[in-house]
Amino acid sequence: MPHLYLVDGSGYIFRAYHRLPPLTNKHGQPVGAVYGYTTMLWKLADEVHAAEGPTHMAVIFDKGSHTFRNEMYDQYKAHRPPPPEDLVPQFPMIRDATRAFSMPCIEEDGLEADDLIASYAKAALAQGWAVTIVSSDKDLMQLIEPGLDLYDTMNNRRLGADAVVEKFGVEPTKLGEVLALMGDSVDNVPGVPGVGPKTAATLIQTYGDVEAVLAAAARDDFKKGKLRDNLRDHADAARMSRELVKLKCDVPLEHPLEELELKGIPDAPLRAFLEHHGFRTLLNKLEQVADAPVVTPDSVPQDSDPPCDHDGYETVVDLDTLDRWITDARAQGFVAIDTETSGTDATTAELVGVSLALAPNRACYIPLKHGGTDLLAENPVQIDCAPCLAKLKDLFEDEAVLKIGHNIKFDMIVLGLRDIAVAPHDDTIVMSFDLDAGLHGHGMDELAATHLSHSCIAFKDVVGVGKSQRGFAEIDLAAATRYAAEDADVTFRLWKRFRARLPAEGATRVYEMVDRPLVPVIARMERHGIAVDRARLAELSAEFSGQIVELEKEVHALAGGPFTIGSPKQLGDVLFERLGLKGGRKGKSGVYSTDVTELERLAREKAPGSEVVRKVLDWRQLTKLKNTYTDALQQEINPKTGRVHTSYSLTGAQTGRLSSTEPNLQNIPIRTEVGRQIRDAFVAEPGNVILAADYSQIELRLAAHIADVPQLRDAFAAGEDIHSLTAAELFGEVNRDTRARAKTINFAILYGISRWGLAGRLEVSSDEAQGMIDRYFERFPGINRYMAETLSEVRERGYTTTLFGRKCWFPRIKSKVQNERQGAERAAINAPIQGTSADIIKRAMIRMEPALAEAGLGHVRMLLQVHDELVFELPAGDVAAASAVIERVMAGAAEPAVKLTVPLGIEIGTGPSWGAAH
Repeated sequence: MPHLYLVDGSGYIFRAYHRLPPLTNKHGQPVGAVYGYTTMLWKLADEVHAAEGPTHMAVIFDKGSHTFRNEMYDQYKAHRPPPPEDLVPQFPMIRDATRAFSMPCIEEDGLEADDLIASYAKAALAQGWAVTIVSSDKDLMQLIEPGLDLYDTMNNRRLGADAVVEKFGVEPTKLGEVLALMGDSVDNVPGVPGVGPKTAATLIQTYGDVEAVLAAAARDDFKKGKLRDNLRDHADAARMSRELVKLKCDVPLEHPLEELELKGIPDAPLRAFLEHHGFRTLLNKLEQVADAPVVTPDSVPQDSDPPCDHDGYETVVDLDTLDRWITDARAQGFVAIDTETSGTDATTAELVGVSLALAPNRACYIPLKHGGTDLLAENPVQIDCAPCLAKLKDLFEDEAVLKIGHNIKFDMIVLGLRDIAVAPHDDTIVMSFDLDAGLHGHGMDELAATHLSHSCIAFKDVVGVGKSQRGFAEIDLAAATRYAAEDADVTFRLWKRFRARLPAEGATRVYEMVDRPLVPVIARMERHGIAVDRARLAELSAEFSGQIVELEKEVHALAGGPFTIGSPKQLGDVLFERLGLKGGRKGKSGVYSTDVTELERLAREKAPGSEVVRKVLDWRQLTKLKNTYTDALQQEINPKTGRVHTSYSLTGAQTGRLSSTEPNLQNIPIRTEVGRQIRDAFVAEPGNVILAADYSQIELRLAAHIADVPQLRDAFAAGEDIHSLTAAELFGEVNRDTRARAKTINFAILYGISRWGLAGRLEVSSDEAQGMIDRYFERFPGINRYMAETLSEVRERGYTTTLFGRKCWFPRIKSKVQNERQGAERAAINAPIQGTSADIIKRAMIRMEPALAEAGLGHVRMLLQVHDELVFELPAGDVAAASAVIERVMAGAAEPAVKLTVPLGIEIGTGPSWGAAH
């Protein structure tokens, strides 16, 4: 007997959109929902074919938001918000995905998907076919009858008449009557106020249908009360609601039932669709279906892993079982690891448990400190912590066993604080970044969805949210094992894919020479931290508070009255309406823009009232520095160490630069007095000093090398002042003003600045700025050639590379949206230079500790990395010896992999504080 599957495509779209994080394809288009929809539809086709072999299938969509129901009731679905902005352009691509599977894609103006589903279902039933509707929508439950069921793929269950009775208290044939009385706030079906599902079901069970209920309520023998009054007062709304929820079952079929025959997944159209979007994992799956290797240049064939079997993971609660896992790991030579902790701060968190994985679905969790916080709570049976850690220490420090982690730096810190030095290692978050920086995020959940078509268990689903949230240590071992072992299992699966892609896609060099060896170096820096003078921070906070109050008074006096400076709406109204400043622009919310770009523009114009703007900018900066640093840093001091331990991300900046968080130490102003005062609070321990070593103008030096600019190369080789040289070339004379302008131009050009951007910085007209840019390119044609060649290559390949082979992808380089495209172009021009600079300082950091140790200076500590600067702490008597080593390592960090044609200049300063070292 033919069996027709009708898929509620509109429901699938929103499930897919919310299932995955935002993704973009190689063309810069948002495709998170497209990817999720494609995997879901493919999985459905595979599952149902294996289970019972449907013979026919179609996907049904809503074509538009206006249907015949809106003609009936203009407020129908009026409260539904518009679809997310990044979802709208994915609608036609999702239709393309459906057609790529050679499945009919059915939609019709004026009708909802539910009406089309109902019409096809009734037509198929009339011919004796079986029908399954792939949806859990309550409106479609009205259609359930013998021969027709609903398939809820989210919960993997079939819904028949018993499910309707269980949920709504009536048979499917009466469900429309119940839905009409109870209404629907989502679709704005009015129903009858005060009538919920239970009351509606009771009324329909008693009277039979809506008309009978209304007739009964109109009689005098109906029980008096609010229910009777509502039924009488809203009878017309109830009748209209009954029409709104009724499904149209007689729509002429655009595609005859015979055209819906399911003939298997065709190769060619699906392959073309997947290649167009760059869906590598799904291309691999298609190749496996065809039993042939992947031939795309940026993909590597992978074995198909089975789905995650959470119930198959093992909970290790005794040492004998642990010994078995350790023996197997040693025999294999590699193991994925993960730690579960009481918090996200690696330097303060308690270790709760450890998970291991040796193969897909061969994973375990080793609980160490599970149990309730109540003194009377019973702790579960778990392994004894001290002997367990001793055994894990032997494994994790075994040079013959590769340890694989996702963001393994966190695990290195947690375990390092327990005297376990994890080595050697691979890190899947770093692998992903070195392969796909700029294409998507690199968190485990996103990578699992992107590369494994797997949705990881959400942490909130394990520990709860809000008031009901518990610590991970309080979770029962079964749930903890499913979650924790999955992390190690997924890490292992990702590692298999990434290690094969690294050599195939030219990423091995940067991974092995730059990023992988840096991970333990950063872990040690984070563990050590830097001392901060709490008393000095408190003094600065008090000083800043006083200055902020004075600035507020000055702003209010200049503005003609008090207002809340921190309120964008009030500030906008004051600037553009009360003071009459020109050029104000309102956003969608109707509020004037007062972002920093807008305020800086107003400050430069020096029109009447612009003094207020300059004071507001000062107020904003001081308020931000107080809140972000002088106040917040006091709270960031570790009570055990008395030091601040920032966290560095190796994947936070697209070009490969390290980024600092909790606290962010990279955004303290460099050249302002306020910034220096904050840096003065970062101090050395008694008897020690702070040493700051900074690459001098490294990006300009790299530009001279990469763009092959003889004048700049020769100037750097001779030790000349590069900004004076540029001033002489552009303006014919060197003085304070021309040198300052030349300095701005030197750096701005490397960031692909526009004529308007440069005009704003130099406070000149756009024509004057364009003239300066033109003269710059005339004097230094190599820079112009480099920019043109870089843009040409990135448009062709989609990515740029550093001198060490680091790829930086720019999926929006061909965007039709001008701002997106121009932003990608500016970033692409700078990426090879900034990325190479990041690679060089990373190589210096990797080599620094061994070089210092070899010189007998192993006690010199590297504390911070801030852009082009390294910060150390060391005894005052070792400054001369350490400075020589540090300068030598930093100057030669590129070699022998890259031989530069310009020298790398290093500036070194020392003092009792970070500020004094500059």
